[in-house]
Amino acid sequence: CAEALCILLIPFCLKRYGIKGVMLIAMFAWVLRFGFFGIGNTAPAGVPFLILSCIVYGVAFDFFNVSGGLYVDQQTGKELRSSAQGLFMIMTNGIGATVGTLVAQAIVNHFVFSQTTPEAQHEGWTTSWFIFAAYSLVVAVLFIFIFKNTPTPTNDEERRLIKETDPAPADGMVD
Repeated sequence: CAEALCILLIPFCLKRYGIKGVMLIAMFAWVLRFGFFGIGNTAPAGVPFLILSCIVYGVAFDFFNVSGGLYVDQQTGKELRSSAQGLFMIMTNGIGATVGTLVAQAIVNHFVFSQTTPEAQHEGWTTSWFIFAAYSLVVAVLFIFIFKNTPTPTNDEERRLIKETDPAPADGMVD
């Protein structure tokens, strides 16, 4: 439900905050999601945090994937668009997800499954979720400084006109 409702928010957020803002909202939502998992547990006081983590997931997943796909769409011409979209998907949901899973497995194995008591395993889960939250926070902060949203032509006709009038396309590179 959270994911379906969050998709409806994307156009409004894009208009208000722009592509970089929406992607940052998604990244900070991942920080919250993992933090809520770290705080949450199955005791009555911890269950609301588990529920909040499920709600925040809609923002985290949808805002990043949809806005990332839209950004790729805006930045590429018609002739490269499908390849660029495929590259975005394989980097985020293919290679990125695989590497993330392997690293998360190593963290969970170290902090959770190497423990011998249930209490120590519970603490290991809490530690693991906070490590994931901290990593997400570092990525979000780096994104603030590294990502530069340069204005691009909005359609293929504008791109064609720029290409025809630019005496040295691609900074002097042969086109």
